[in-house]
Amino acid sequence: MVEFIDAQLAEWPLARENYQALGKTERRSMQLGDLTVGIQHNPARIVSTGAKTDAKSVSERPCFLCKKNRPSQQIGFEIVDGWELLVNPYPIFPTHFTIVKKAHEPQEGFSLDMVMMAEKLPGHTVFFNGKVAGASCPDHMHCQAVKTHELPLMKLIEDKHTLKYGHSSTSESLGLDVPFFFKSVIITPDIEGMSVLGRIDDIIGKEHIKDGKLNAFVWIDGNGLLRICAVPRRAHRPSCYGREDGQHLISPGCIDMAGVIIAPLRKDYDTLRECDVREIYRECSL
Repeated sequence: MVEFIDAQLAEWPLARENYQALGKTERRSMQLGDLTVGIQHNPARIVSTGAKTDAKSVSERPCFLCKKNRPSQQIGFEIVDGWELLVNPYPIFPTHFTIVKKAHEPQEGFSLDMVMMAEKLPGHTVFFNGKVAGASCPDHMHCQAVKTHELPLMKLIEDKHTLKYGHSSTSESLGLDVPFFFKSVIITPDIEGMSVLGRIDDIIGKEHIKDGKLNAFVWIDGNGLLRICAVPRRAHRPSCYGREDGQHLISPGCIDMAGVIIAPLRKDYDTLRECDVREIYRECSL
């Protein structure tokens, strides 16, 4: 995968500039109960954070994930049947992929193809933003992937959710002090584990999947166990979303819910307090 990224950066100036700019991004952290949350100042992410996702705006622009509309320098390859792996040109971390459905289909449902993607990308977490849960391109089905160690929530889950709590648990039943509710699932390679995987839609919550109010994460942990985390959502964006004084241009997707808040604007990076972040999580999640 490193060779693939390097080849893309050598041929694609926009992506190269944005990946080089990651070295200059600033980051600070705060402790919200058991979850360590980072705030990253990343100006290039204004493209995603500031994206207009209403039906009218989406219908009036070409789909930038369809192959015919992508930059000529952006190439990809099929990672699993029907899905193409691409380098994300607006990265949050040094390794950041977008995994796009070849067919132009809306961002609906939680696809078990993510399990195969996670198997193909060891050391990475594959994640899905529901159409009203942080997705900046709700008209085209896609996932993303970054290195698991970059995401504080994944580490917390691996540390706290062991099989003594059963295959399926929640932030509440694990006794965690975190600013939002999540569901955690461990899939073991046995009959019981496969049974849990077969019921995953029910465990995650069909109503959240259907409504697009879901952030979902899939990864293989250090012990080779398949893990799935689901964060049911209440809202796409918090009430403070905006550019005016007293507002914050924060649009939480999976990475934000996993403990890294992306702040494209300097004023937000400088002024966000623990109470602000807790309120953003409270308004966007359960």
